[in-house]
Amino acid sequence: MQQLHALAEAIGLVRTWWDVDGAPQTVSDASLATIAAALGYPAATEVEIAASLAQVDSERAQPPAMIVADVGRPTPLPAALAHARITADDGTARELDVSNWMLPPVDEAGYHALTINGHALTLAVAPRQCPSVEALGKGRIWGPAVQIPALRGAAPKSFGTFAELAEAIDTFAACGADAVAINPVHALFAGYGHDFSPYSPSSRLYLNAAMGDPVLLGLPPLEGDEVVEEAALIDWETALPQRLAQMRGLFARLDAATRERVARSNAPHGEGLVRQALYDALDVHFRAQGLHGWQTWPAPFHAPEGDAVAAFARDNAEEVEFHLFTQWLARESLVCVQQRARVSGMAVGLLADLAVGVHTGGSDAWAMRGTLLQGLTIGAPPDPLGPHGQNWNLTGFSPRGLARSGYAPWIATIRAALATSGALRIDHAFGLARLWVVPEGQPSSAGAYLTYPFDDLIRLVALEAHLAGALIVAEDLGTMPYGFGPAIARRGMLGMRVLWFERADDDGFIGTQDYDAQAVAMTGTHDTATVAGWWTGRDLDWAEKLGRLPEHTSRVEADDRRDWDRGLLWASLTHDASSRPAPNDPAPVVEAALRRIGAAPCGLAIAPLEDLLAEREQPNLPGTITEHPNWRRRLDAPLSALLAEPDTAARVHALDEARKG
Repeated sequence: MQQLHALAEAIGLVRTWWDVDGAPQTVSDASLATIAAALGYPAATEVEIAASLAQVDSERAQPPAMIVADVGRPTPLPAALAHARITADDGTARELDVSNWMLPPVDEAGYHALTINGHALTLAVAPRQCPSVEALGKGRIWGPAVQIPALRGAAPKSFGTFAELAEAIDTFAACGADAVAINPVHALFAGYGHDFSPYSPSSRLYLNAAMGDPVLLGLPPLEGDEVVEEAALIDWETALPQRLAQMRGLFARLDAATRERVARSNAPHGEGLVRQALYDALDVHFRAQGLHGWQTWPAPFHAPEGDAVAAFARDNAEEVEFHLFTQWLARESLVCVQQRARVSGMAVGLLADLAVGVHTGGSDAWAMRGTLLQGLTIGAPPDPLGPHGQNWNLTGFSPRGLARSGYAPWIATIRAALATSGALRIDHAFGLARLWVVPEGQPSSAGAYLTYPFDDLIRLVALEAHLAGALIVAEDLGTMPYGFGPAIARRGMLGMRVLWFERADDDGFIGTQDYDAQAVAMTGTHDTATVAGWWTGRDLDWAEKLGRLPEHTSRVEADDRRDWDRGLLWASLTHDASSRPAPNDPAPVVEAALRRIGAAPCGLAIAPLEDLLAEREQPNLPGTITEHPNWRRRLDAPLSALLAEPDTAARVHALDEARKG
């Protein structure tokens, strides 16, 4: 199957890859053929493979829509433009090979119009590096990572919204924080109480409308929140439909002046925003009939530009306007939060989070089929920690689609995230270099790595960060593709250095001075055990309950291993192994861990709110859906009251003092 392998290489499918143990793995020919076909290159027979190879050659001969370059550096002319026709005075013409020509350096970062051989395109010129923490002029800074729905404010609500986030901004600014990291606030499915994971959005271009708060924008509060019974866990199945109904009530009471205000604010966001509102209206309409995801809708509604969709928009104009209102409410609420952060003196404000992909049945997948993977989902390959691999049931951009679109959807996605924040974390940033793609309906083991135009994608991130004046954090946890680390470092992007993973060859925890300065120091993430949970073995309780202890390891053996690790951690944190706290006394360990990341040479330190509060439960347990209450936990009291408690105040002060010491 030499030709199949040649096709795989030509379209960016990696046939041989190395697992976490460094052992080579080979993708089957059957998987290569199936994935190639899903990417638009049929490969079931030799004839199809030959035609697909010819198709690749034809596509490479097409002039690009965009050239991405570095500021101040010459750029090789793309092969598709590397020819010119010269016509002599006598009318004869000849082809001139200019394959070695270089575009001259451009000294100004930005997007520039360019014409080569009569072909108009965009030249995107990226700065050498993203904005840095040092450029903020405040030394080493810190901030918490919060789960917005978990927040409680002064008024009762079923879950926290941007109003509670605004209160958190005020509270943490008074504590000395310069950033507040948040989970993705991308658009989910309107009023749907089941797909509520922030990492499985309907769209990454628009916002979770349930998070908007009218009071932030000078409108009356939603009716009904005052009778909410606040529980320890969020009942999303009830809360999201209730919030949608409350917003309908508010929308019905809007006066003409407010409607005009909304329309004026929405107008610059153009057709894309209208299409998002139209999708939400269709989704609500068909979900009432038991249909979820655009693939289950009647066929005439599969095409956004089709007659059936246009007729629905005309017949349901008020419903579409309602969803335009909810997007306005969320967007302007978040703008208000970020402005509040800057007014309070925060150097960064919100550190937003960009999910790695979108739900296959969501609005992005409906509206952008030409640029997203079709018939493929993304995930992770099998490894010792997950023998069956992972299938996240998400879709992402297609390399072919990105090239044809001149990277327009990628630029729009980054720009949307930076519009309301001062920094951006890119979830699973390895996906900028390669993604594990799996044929729909097949196990993760049938997948393969698909390569992406890494250099161009990170150049565009750097350019958008430059234009927005924002920091970029690239989540680089896991098996790193070759060359990834040095590449993001050269671009001035910050990696992530999480306490649990910063260990030496002898399994001990590395010292403060050994943390990478060009990274974010963290005690944990939403996917890891909290410090208190790890110290007390709460994560082992969950592993035992769910049958997820390491293979051939009993709970007694796991406890023995943890006891040894406690000694290693405490010795590293305090240089005194003799006086370590008991397993049921995590408070001193939490404070020491916060001091550890506070003293790290990293320009930015982030501590999950759960660690500042010494909580034992983590927000999310990877690999579970209903077995663990993922994304449901709420704080016990309003944040301001919790941070005022003496023990918590001491921990926050310890982190702030270590940062500024």
